[in-house]
Amino acid sequence: MIRTVDFDTQAILEAVHADGVVLCERVLDADRVAAIRADLDRVLETTPTGRNDFEGYGTKRIYNLFAKTRAFDELAIDPVLLGVLDDLLGHYQLSAPTGIQIGPGEPAQGLHTDDSIYPLPQPHGEVVVNTMWAFDDFTRANGATRFVEGSHRWGPDRWPTEDDPVVDAEMPAGSVAFYSGSIWHGGGANATDRPRLGVILEYAAAWLRPQENHVVGVTPEVVATLPERLQELLGYNIFPPFVGYVDGRHPKRFLPAP
Repeated sequence: MIRTVDFDTQAILEAVHADGVVLCERVLDADRVAAIRADLDRVLETTPTGRNDFEGYGTKRIYNLFAKTRAFDELAIDPVLLGVLDDLLGHYQLSAPTGIQIGPGEPAQGLHTDDSIYPLPQPHGEVVVNTMWAFDDFTRANGATRFVEGSHRWGPDRWPTEDDPVVDAEMPAGSVAFYSGSIWHGGGANATDRPRLGVILEYAAAWLRPQENHVVGVTPEVVATLPERLQELLGYNIFPPFVGYVDGRHPKRFLPAP
């Protein structure tokens, strides 16, 4: 069973360091869950299902999330979340924020690590941290994300085997899972007759290229209306001393007036 802690920066950090994953239950109340879910349902109406085994042929994925909804503006810069990221990543930005609705009958996704997309020599420090926000009750039956606890400490030559226990991140709607980019995990199989909806807010070290290009995906006119910290997380930032400048200046200088 995955450890559950209070929504507290230090408690989350201790668990992620030890286990690679931790749950915080009912961070969002029922009214907020319902409001966010309603907005996501609007987007899902025109969202196609996946194109390959990894995406899931019966799964809908909301890419370019911050161009399509304002529901996650506050969550993306929550002080507790940022405190965790400050410790684990230092300087960072949003990488692949995505809504994931696993459809009925979808088989389990293959186990993988999120940081494996970067061709970095092993071992390396933490470069990716992910959060999964639940907008349905996550159960083993409906496709709760599966984790191999402690696998974030494995070296490059270790892969999951049948002998490694896989645990399900079962949690009520409104909860969030924090997990290391180097832990082995994957979406579970949905054996029910209802879809399961969650949203990942994934962050990567600011010196790496994010998975999704938010500077192109979210128009400058929209970014200009957002909180300054969120603007930075969407790519309008500088990794010290000067990685990310535009014409010798900070990229925020090129945003239009709100």
